[in-house]
This record gives sequence, C-alpha cells and structure tokens, in this order.
Amino acid sequence: MSGCGIRATTVPVDVGPAPSRVSCDTPEAPSGAQSGVQGFRATVELVCGSQLVGVERVVPVPEKRIGRDPVVLAAQALLEALERTPSAGERDAGFTTGVPGGLTVAPPRTGDPAGTLRLSRRPEDLPPVALSQIVCTLAGSEAVAAGPGPVVLGGPDADPPRAWECTDAVRSRPESVPTLGDVVRPKPTAS
Repeated sequence: MSGCGIRATTVPVDVGPAPSRVSCDTPEAPSGAQSGVQGFRATVELVCGSQLVGVERVVPVPEKRIGRDPVVLAAQALLEALERTPSAGERDAGFTTGVPGGLTVAPPRTGDPAGTLRLSRRPEDLPPVALSQIVCTLAGSEAVAAGPGPVVLGGPDADPPRAWECTDAVRSRPESVPTLGDVVRPKPTAS
C-alpha cells in the first residue's frame, strides 16, 4: 500500500469528485437550420463525472397555448430538454441526466413571490441531482431568470415556494444539494 504518495490523515478532507475516465467534452450543438429544429439556444446542465457541466443545445420552441406565460413556456422547454436522453455524442463524452420524465411547469399562484415556477412534483421529492440540474439550468437561462439570484420553485400543492442557488458547490457536488430550499415569502408592496 505504500508508494501512492498520499499520506493517511485522521481529518476528513474534501478534495472534490473522484477522477473519471470520461472526457466531459461538450459536443457542438447543431444549428437550428441543420437539425431542422426551430428553437432557442440554451445551456442545459447535464451530469458528467459526478458534476454538472453545461451543454449548449437548441431547445425546441414549445407549442404556443393561449394564455401561457412566455417564461413558463421557456421553463417547460428547458425541463423537456433536461428530461431527454443525451444524444449519442453526449453519451460517448460521459453525459447523463437525472431529471425524471413527465415534469411540467405552471405559473405562480396568487400570493406567490414574483418569478416563482410551480412544478408538477414537489421539488423536495426530486432526487438531489435532478433538482441541481433544474436549478442551474433555470438560473442560467435569460429566458427564465430575471437576473442573478435564486431560483424559486414550488410544487403542485399549497406549500410555500422555496429558493435554491446554483453555486460552485452545487455544480461540483450536485448529489449533496439540500432538497429543502429556503421558504420565500412575497415582498410587501409599498402603498
């Protein structure tokens, strides 16, 4: 057991994720004209080597529905992009996704803080890696996020929405994200 060059220690040391043999090189996203897909360019966060890595994709424009908020439509398109199985090139580079299929996005309810998105499942019931992928993808999207800051998500029930941040720690260790974010209350309006 000698010769590895690492001394034993009694103090736990966090040195990041274990090394992997996957390349995590992001494949080039096809342009909309080449792939025949009409959509917008976005970076979706996929899992590679036990960390989140942004992959640029052309995200198909969701069907326009009367009365649907453009932010909700963009968030739904990004969720669907996260749910999709990575392409052959992405899989060869080591990318996977932990986001379960069938998630939908709804607009905020009356009394929710501005910018809230309601998921068809409670965020705290999602696997931590999936929640990390969703939070970081939504936080990085100009079509969804109003600017830097937390992503505010709620579930289909009456529970108050909660906020999650996409930090370097979340990107490097997505499995360790706390699934219970901070409760967010609407800000009182000045009268």
